[in-house]
Amino acid sequence: MRVDLFDFDLPPENIALRPARPRDAARMLRVGREGLSDHIVRDLPSLLRAGDVLVFNDTRVIPAQLEGQRGEARIGATLHKRLDLRRWLAFVRNGKRLRESDTIDFGAGVSGTAEARHADGSWTLFFPGEEPVEVLLERAGRMPLPPYIAGKRETDAQDRSDYQTMFAQKDGAVAAPTAALHFTPELLAALEAAGIGHETLTLHVGAGTFLPVKADDTADHQMHAEWGRIEPETAARLNAARAAGNRVIAVGTTSLRLLESAADEACTIHPFEGDTSIFITPGYRFKAIDGLMTNFHLPKSTLFMLVSALMGLETMQAAYAHAIADGYRFYSYGDSSLLLP
Repeated sequence: MRVDLFDFDLPPENIALRPARPRDAARMLRVGREGLSDHIVRDLPSLLRAGDVLVFNDTRVIPAQLEGQRGEARIGATLHKRLDLRRWLAFVRNGKRLRESDTIDFGAGVSGTAEARHADGSWTLFFPGEEPVEVLLERAGRMPLPPYIAGKRETDAQDRSDYQTMFAQKDGAVAAPTAALHFTPELLAALEAAGIGHETLTLHVGAGTFLPVKADDTADHQMHAEWGRIEPETAARLNAARAAGNRVIAVGTTSLRLLESAADEACTIHPFEGDTSIFITPGYRFKAIDGLMTNFHLPKSTLFMLVSALMGLETMQAAYAHAIADGYRFYSYGDSSLLLP
């Protein structure tokens, strides 16, 4: 499909620079067969059914953004995929000033070696020493806020907690699974009291999620791979829930993409461990999920294509037009939508 079909105008004032407080006070647009209706996230227990199962991503965002020097040159690096214990793929700013085997000093006693440049402009960075890379990043790194936030204000100490979900347990993401940022212990307790269950999986979100689609046609876009895991017990419980006639609702496009990567043509979810680069566009047949809770996405992004695949392009164009006109807040720290096809 033509990428420009997924374009829309978004006023800058609709971009959220801070999350709602409390988190579950964010607005939520329900999109379903009955049309559109306006709610807040705290209404979720009354909008779902007993027996529904929400699926959360338990990845934890690491401070993966580094600023350093190579001689006189300023070098910025955003780690986006772990290769092994000491090597990461990184998008590099001012990478033309780097040569293979160059050392970048990131301060706080942290350095990295530029090992190899790749065709997409990213680099393999090697971090020498005995300390785990995660420890080095806690010392020298910053939270990797998306460009549409970082370009408007400085990252600060508050982002260290604001940009983590209550489910964050497993280090490795360089972007938050933002749909789950709206959840609080009180909301989770209310959902459980309403008979709504939840499960977790792990997808380490990569910075590739922020990359614009530069191709003119969706067929020419290359997705970056991300690593994920679904435990056998989790897959079995989700399959049992659907077999009993209940709905599986992904919280966030990251959970959805991993579930769909793990499902076969018979709509069975299998245990999964490895990379996925699934790219979902209109025409895709969903096999693992019955609904999606997600924030509002960038124009011409792979994520707006995904929600258009789930609900239909015209439906999502109408939903986004309503959200913009009604002052909903967009992107990572913004409001939410509940999509029930």
